[in-house]
Amino acid sequence: MHRSYQPLKPVTNRYLQQRWDHNEYENHRRKVISALPVVDNKGMRTPAHVQFKLKKMQWQDERLSIIDRDNRLLASKLADIVCSKGLVDHRNQNHLRSLNADKRREELLLVGSQNRSIYQRITARQSEYRRQLWWDDWERTERRRDQISQHPRGLAEKQRSSRKVKFAAAESSESSASCSNTDRPDRETRDANQRQ
Repeated sequence: MHRSYQPLKPVTNRYLQQRWDHNEYENHRRKVISALPVVDNKGMRTPAHVQFKLKKMQWQDERLSIIDRDNRLLASKLADIVCSKGLVDHRNQNHLRSLNADKRREELLLVGSQNRSIYQRITARQSEYRRQLWWDDWERTERRRDQISQHPRGLAEKQRSSRKVKFAAAESSESSASCSNTDRPDRETRDANQRQ
């Protein structure tokens, strides 16, 4: 086997050179396997106060103790209910009473009596308005209006009551005839505005 070995440098004995190279290679492999890292890349260790969070653990203990106490109270109440004869104490003996209820009642009675006296004074008083004078004045106004107006007042109401119902066919035939008179209401409104 040593005859087929080709060393890198010229040597006198190939067999010895092969053994030496093989030993160096084995030493090299052993050193590579047992080599330690030069750079520390493990990272920083987490501090204990960050890792354990003692305050959070304390809060959890307090919460668990509160829950345990409430459970014990509830269990004792349930035991009392089971031991009782089935009667339920649901009446509240403490009635809420206001400290100034008497004062408010007196004020309410005082206001009620004052309102009654004001109402009696108002109803006993004679009215100062003279309705008959107002009524006479209104009749005079109506007479003057009827004398001034060109058309009597009752005539328009009589005409409204005597109107007949027109059907759609009659209205469509009359609409063509009434188109020529569409500018008449505009003229009347213009004349009324000029008079004012």
